Amino acid sequence: MPELPEVETVRRGLLPAMEGVVIARMEVNRPDLRWPFPERMADRLTGQRIERLRRRSKYILADLSGGETLLIHLGMSGRMIVSGDPLGVFVHDHPAAQKHDHVVFHMENGARVTFNDPRRFGAMDLMTTAEADTHKLLAALGPEPLGNDFHEDYLVAALAGRGSPIKSALLDQRIIAGLGNIYVCEALFRAGISPRRKAGRIASTRVAGMVPIIRKVLQDAIAAGGSSLKDFRQADGELGYFQHSFDVYGREGEGCRRDGCGGTIGRIVQSGRSSFYCLQCQR
Repeated sequence: MPELPEVETVRRGLLPAMEGVVIARMEVNRPDLRWPFPERMADRLTGQRIERLRRRSKYILADLSGGETLLIHLGMSGRMIVSGDPLGVFVHDHPAAQKHDHVVFHMENGARVTFNDPRRFGAMDLMTTAEADTHKLLAALGPEPLGNDFHEDYLVAALAGRGSPIKSALLDQRIIAGLGNIYVCEALFRAGISPRRKAGRIASTRVAGMVPIIRKVLQDAIAAGGSSLKDFRQADGELGYFQHSFDVYGREGEGCRRDGCGGTIGRIVQSGRSSFYCLQCQR
């Protein structure tokens, strides 16, 4: 599933085609994805200007001129494909319609944005913009790891006394919004902390030190266009490249890249997810 860097990469790719632009026409080609589409979604979005295109956790939010916000979740295989952009940012002509093109935005500037999702685990919903923060998918989310509310004092307090492994704690969306398995593994490696360690037993100085590390891992991944492991593509169809920089994720049995370590990357399963870490230098 796309994590924060992949969703942010898609959002940035959509900006030239969608932000500040009117939806001239909208096609909805099936009644549902993971759950039913909002009632009359095509009619409600047609003619609306997208005033702002933002991200919350792993969701893209499009604030509309009529006072509603469209929530988009890519799911496991969802893609937002841009074609025909008159600004020249996207060089692709409009492709022929594909089997899994479930929602199509025809923008007033000539761009076409297609939501394609073979597995149909993606989702869309509409909500009142003024009450978006109370939506069932957004209300319980923790602070954004790249935002001002995520800082050293916050993380130290949030993890104090927790008996769960640090890997599980960092994946808890109520503590930090948007972090997923890949980037937690990479952040823990850079911090030199084993994913097995109990969150509440880690010294506060080490916990505080994870904040800039988490930020840097995410910033590096966004700069590389995210990670393409299976289905992920950027909005212009290009792959992300951060997977070529993984220090631990997917590298079971390979040597540690930390200078002077000499250890081997191992893998364990925690809460049904693979955790990759150096058996030697992550303590």
